[in-house]
Amino acid sequence: MKAEPSPVDKGPGAGRPRDPRIDAAILRATADLLVEIGYSNLTMAVVAQRAGTTKTALYRRWSSKAELVHEAAFPATPASPLTSPADIDTDLRAMIEAARDIFLSPVVRAALPGVIADMSADTELRERVAARFTDLFGAVRTWLHGAIERGEVRGGVDPDRLVDLIGGATLLTLLQAPEDLAGSAWVDNIAAILQHGVVP
Repeated sequence: MKAEPSPVDKGPGAGRPRDPRIDAAILRATADLLVEIGYSNLTMAVVAQRAGTTKTALYRRWSSKAELVHEAAFPATPASPLTSPADIDTDLRAMIEAARDIFLSPVVRAALPGVIADMSADTELRERVAARFTDLFGAVRTWLHGAIERGEVRGGVDPDRLVDLIGGATLLTLLQAPEDLAGSAWVDNIAAILQHGVVP
């Protein structure tokens, strides 16, 4: 389902200052409705009604349903689970567990299919959403470069691909066998493969 187009395209900072109370009410309503009725049935009008505001107020803050849903599902940039310095196994497990916990959230699970579809069809939306994770990805790069310098990780490992592997493994498991994510065995297996590879 395509994201609802914004009737007014306002740049950042345009219009009246945002009221954080209205923002919070809209995001809370969006999260609740995602779990209750799902992404495909969610509309800006339904969110506005639940939040006690107007569609104009929503579009003044978010240009599309997909952007609103993404912020409701990921209300803050995920904090880096990494510590420095620490052993590689501990840090890899921390990253894997953090990704698993995010994807297991009922709101995220309800939002993902629709958000992924909308992001796939809209390059600008994909770039804006990705920008919210800049700090997290930067923390992973800093951690990985430090580990390489200490000789704990081989040179040439791409931090972006490491993030892809963790996120991709988590998402695919969520789609195919979500029950596997609940226990520690899944984390152990993914961490072992990332740390040691598959070659004996």
